[in-house]
Amino acid sequence: MLNKNRGLVFKTAVFLYNNHMEEISQIKRFAKTHSVPIMKDEGIDFICNYITEHDVKTILEIGTGIGYSSIRFAKTKEDVFVSTIEFDIERYHEAVKNVADNDLMDRIIVYLGDAATFNFDRKFDLIFIDGPKAQYRKFFEHFQDNLSDKGVFISDNLSFHGMVDDLSLTHNYSTIKLVKKIRKYIDFLKTNPEFETEFLTLGDGIAITRKK
Repeated sequence: MLNKNRGLVFKTAVFLYNNHMEEISQIKRFAKTHSVPIMKDEGIDFICNYITEHDVKTILEIGTGIGYSSIRFAKTKEDVFVSTIEFDIERYHEAVKNVADNDLMDRIIVYLGDAATFNFDRKFDLIFIDGPKAQYRKFFEHFQDNLSDKGVFISDNLSFHGMVDDLSLTHNYSTIKLVKKIRKYIDFLKTNPEFETEFLTLGDGIAITRKK
């Protein structure tokens, strides 16, 4: 009987794993079809590992998109809770649907609106900045008091497809302006007297910022 029970547990685990991977794959296919940017595998895998290794329990995400990253974060451990903010109403509704489809409504709260207008009276172990790139510094300064003592900011897309290092990769005026703002944000992180930042080339460029 013991061996049979072990076999049942194993089959159940395999089913749940396969089901989980299929749900994630569906979200990734939707993102590709509808040109919704989501994190590269290398980058999001790194953050998920960070959540596990550093026992992260509370996350604030700025820029929900369609819920891909917040769902991945919440599925790392059963004690992870995510608050995530999205400005675009269509993406917000898609994110809420995806969170519900993944049975995570009890651990992921999706807010609709401009992140810079939200105020929280609690601390977060990880604040993930992945919203409008031109407002990264604004988001950082707005939420820095919400970071727990041993918490981190993680900022994504700091390479911006290689353009931050090589501006000649684009001749689009709006993109050039955006890249220059990302560069200013990177300089802000490097010279911030209260924080120290580690820059990683994973994915599309990630920064991990901690209080000194």
